[in-house]
Amino acid sequence: MLFSLRNLLNAATLRKSSKQLVQHFRSGQPTQTNVNLKGRDLLTLQNYTAEEIKYLLWTASDLKQRIKDKGEYLPLLQGKSLAMIFEKRSTRTRLSTETGFALLGGHPCFLTTQDIHLGVNESLTDTARVLSSLTNAVLARVYKQSDLDLLAKEASIPIVNGLSDSYHPIQILADYLTLQEHYGYLKGLTISWIGDGNNVLNSILMSAAKFGMHLRVATPKGFEPDPNIVKVAEEYSKEYSTELFFTTDPLEAASGTNVLVTDTWISMGQEKEKAERTKAFQGYQITMQMGKQAASDWTFLHCLPRKPEEVDDEVFYSPRSLVFQEAENRKWTIMAVMVSLLTDYSPQLQKPTF
Repeated sequence: MLFSLRNLLNAATLRKSSKQLVQHFRSGQPTQTNVNLKGRDLLTLQNYTAEEIKYLLWTASDLKQRIKDKGEYLPLLQGKSLAMIFEKRSTRTRLSTETGFALLGGHPCFLTTQDIHLGVNESLTDTARVLSSLTNAVLARVYKQSDLDLLAKEASIPIVNGLSDSYHPIQILADYLTLQEHYGYLKGLTISWIGDGNNVLNSILMSAAKFGMHLRVATPKGFEPDPNIVKVAEEYSKEYSTELFFTTDPLEAASGTNVLVTDTWISMGQEKEKAERTKAFQGYQITMQMGKQAASDWTFLHCLPRKPEEVDDEVFYSPRSLVFQEAENRKWTIMAVMVSLLTDYSPQLQKPTF
């Protein structure tokens, strides 16, 4: 009996200490910001202002320094759960989200097409409402952007785009954090996209100008980005006084650039187009020879997985390549997204220069 009573008292003390710890980290020292993203969806960076995107990067930098560099324990998502819907397989999106959410004290729940078929066994409306009653947020990696839009419309919890055929916003956040860490700033940098006019490029088009970054794009004829997205990007370019340039010549796009970026030429679902695409993208491989067209401080990004025809080994494994830092930053940026959408946490460390 004495042993049981002692155990109960010890358990109560631990619960009290844990509660105090969580409260301490949730409050913290207030910061000078008017940005509040709690309860928002993240479907595309088009829906976020320049200051809101910068705030996400600031939060990511803050969490990375406090947790990784200083070894602090921040259970900011304790008691919260995340539904992860994956229609498409993934390494970085799954691991970064699962490990990041768990590191912050939350519980991620991974759902494949074996577990959930969006709009097949159950309507998207019903799925959104059920998940809203069981979890605190949804990260969905899907084919159709319209599925995400409908989930967001019907759900009462934040919906995060883990990738769609139209956009890949969480990848771009990691790219920008990586560039900020390397250069110490983003404003004035020139990014050159050499490759397919795909979802990753679309997300850059929706956000680069908001940081004052210039964008030069080379795509083969017939593989240009969506004209509607280009139109919005042109408006951003005028608003923020940045350069937006399109060409079919990779060397022309690489001229004077700070950052060379490419991605897979054949995305999931495009396997039948492999022969056609491989032929169309001849001359688009990133090489040191192409790098000679760029600025002296040029670097290279790729969201991975990478094929040698997209970028050769000499560039990919060189000091100019930031791809592995970029991959790690997928974790810190998705953690920042979840913390920002689900809590009242504000960054405690000094805001980086953007």
